[in-house]
Amino acid sequence: MLAIKKISFILFLVSVLAFSSFSENTQIPEEILLSLETGNAKVLSDYFNQNVELVVLDKDNVYSKAQAKQIVGNFFKSFSPETFSIIHEGGKEGAKYVIGNLKTTNGSFRVYFLLKKNTGKDYIHQLRIEKK
Repeated sequence: MLAIKKISFILFLVSVLAFSSFSENTQIPEEILLSLETGNAKVLSDYFNQNVELVVLDKDNVYSKAQAKQIVGNFFKSFSPETFSIIHEGGKEGAKYVIGNLKTTNGSFRVYFLLKKNTGKDYIHQLRIEKK
């Protein structure tokens, strides 16, 4: 009976550790979410990869980090964010994605971004901001 309790406890402990490890790996950096909600292109661009696949309204291409920062900054100037809410998020080890709603003063947009881990930090490889 004692052996069964020990085995059960060990299985429980392993499950808890595995779950907490998974939740840490899928955690989206808070700065990214806040920068979308506040329209802070500077902070958001700190998470851009050196080249970003970007779709923002009529802009659709792979841009350098500096170009992507400027395009997103111009978007935020024209469409001042009010709220950003996550609809769905997921991923696996080394890659995460978020789908959300961005409500602005001039309409609502669907936002999608893909993060990939590189040298221990998350970088945005894809960002899409499309009219709903």
